[in-house]
Amino acid sequence: MAQNVGQKKEMKCNEVGVQIIKTFEGFRPSPYLCSARVITVGFGTTRGSDGRPIRMDMEPITEGEGLQLLLNDLAKVERSVGRLIKIGLNTNEFSSLCSFCYNVGSGNLQMSTLRSKLNRGDRDGAADEFPKWRRAGGRILAGLVRRREMERQLFVSEHNVR
Repeated sequence: MAQNVGQKKEMKCNEVGVQIIKTFEGFRPSPYLCSARVITVGFGTTRGSDGRPIRMDMEPITEGEGLQLLLNDLAKVERSVGRLIKIGLNTNEFSSLCSFCYNVGSGNLQMSTLRSKLNRGDRDGAADEFPKWRRAGGRILAGLVRRREMERQLFVSEHNVR
């Protein structure tokens, strides 16, 4: 049954959604420039626990620290998805949107056709928007093609997956 994300109980990204994020972001202990030319560390984190942008001269982090940064970022993403999507979602829909938003940012989700179709109740049309988000730095990336397909598959799956 769909749950309204506007209700008091906030939804959380399920394990499948977290695994999509971890798989496609990968873990890198030292700061690096991602394909979108943003300084990143850990599992795709662009800001430290202090909220400041990651710097290239920062010390490497442990995988545990990277996971904590991912979970901190994911909490913000969950709130953004909950605020931006006005219709009820099941756990799989919500989690796929969290993975998507973790990767492209809440501003891109807010401005997307995916969001507008979904908020109009056009779930099929929204699902068809995932593959369109496959570019970084102006290039189509094979990893983004695969990620969007996994997000889309989670989004359209009928059963909630933990």
